Amino acid sequence: MRITSYGAARGVTGSKHLVEVNGHRILLDCGMFQGHRKEAAEKNRDFPFNDGNIDVVILSHAHIDHSGTLPMLARHGFRGQVFTTPATRDLCAIMLLDSAHIQERDARWLSKKEQTFTPPLYTDIEVREIMRHFICVPYDVPLEVVPGVRVTFKDAGHVLGSAMPLLEFQENGKSRRLIFSGDIGQKNMPILKDPWEPDDADVVLMEGTYGDRDHDPIETVESKLADVVNRTHARGGKVIVPTFALERAQEFVYALKRLEMKNRIPEIPVFVDSPLTVNITEVFRLHTDLFDDQMRDVMEASGDPFELKHIEYIRNREASMRLNDLKKPAIILSAAGMCEHGRILHHLRNNCEDEKNTILIIGFQAKNTLGRRIVERQKEIKIFGIKHELMAEVKTLNALSAHAGRTELIAFGKRFKDRAEKLLLVHGEDEALESLLAALQEEGCSNAGIQEEAEPVEL
Repeated sequence: MRITSYGAARGVTGSKHLVEVNGHRILLDCGMFQGHRKEAAEKNRDFPFNDGNIDVVILSHAHIDHSGTLPMLARHGFRGQVFTTPATRDLCAIMLLDSAHIQERDARWLSKKEQTFTPPLYTDIEVREIMRHFICVPYDVPLEVVPGVRVTFKDAGHVLGSAMPLLEFQENGKSRRLIFSGDIGQKNMPILKDPWEPDDADVVLMEGTYGDRDHDPIETVESKLADVVNRTHARGGKVIVPTFALERAQEFVYALKRLEMKNRIPEIPVFVDSPLTVNITEVFRLHTDLFDDQMRDVMEASGDPFELKHIEYIRNREASMRLNDLKKPAIILSAAGMCEHGRILHHLRNNCEDEKNTILIIGFQAKNTLGRRIVERQKEIKIFGIKHELMAEVKTLNALSAHAGRTELIAFGKRFKDRAEKLLLVHGEDEALESLLAALQEEGCSNAGIQEEAEPVEL
């Protein structure tokens, strides 16, 4: 068996891990690089599977940094199948089309700027083609994906439909187990069930996004969120929330719902200004079987968990533009989560120079993104090529992270101390991976190492 990572190795985006076993080529995820526009564009165009020579894809979840270049496989002749969970399939149908529209829009912008034609990475034609190849597999149902290799999806507790694929096969007469962690969720998070806790494997590809730090306890979310809303409302300001359309937006609205039920925040209008988020929230309503017990209790007590007293889900551009003239306190959620594109840029431009307002960051911000510069509280930030003073208050609420923190990652990795031949760390920046590796080695995990990009590991 040989494993080669073509993304999410010493980085947190572009997840692509090729597993070669018994003559088969199995791709775990096919994600898009995200970050600095020029660097990300170069990496995404340097696609490692131009020959389409992949037998099958096993997709852990729908986030674009894990699924976003699947249509490029279709463009390059891939005719195999993409195995994933039903919820992930439904989400990809929406998110990949949205991504295609972004690629086409960016291509038009670059072509105009550079005075030469720049083709998009893919269009909706390739999205529709790759969606024809999706095969849905529920949690805990083993299925043979190529001759002699079986996959079972286990609940990763990260986002709706997220999975840890377990691959089982025979090699040299021995039974072998490979676990790909995908992105591991936090325990006790709202909406979803806790992540699966595996007990045995020969090889583990394990994420380390937050390998160097823990999150605030999830129990602190309501109090901190109530404080931000109440203080901003009292000074007549708006709370601007850059949000990832999948999971984080739904968790945030659900947190507001719980505060509203307890009368801990004033009656304040909430605007979800993102057509993608609106569509994804509808997918959540289709998969209530994946919700945890707490979520079900809230649904029994007050109905739809994503409806508030004063909430408006915005699809059309005209309604979005009207928010520019809003003078009263409000909460505005808008994509994208790292502030690199989308309607959030307009809301940041219109509100970042007013000290009455608050920019509330609730998700991971990769290096070289506008979101990271806001978290760093740089005095000036550039939006649409124009510098703006960052006068608004900046707050972070990292307890809502969909990723396991350092302590949970160490506990996950320790389970394989005397069991796995290799524990390979992926999906993390250098500082996080080095810190996590040192901690695991201190716990006796001599089998742990950091996966390097494009360097095959043979087992």
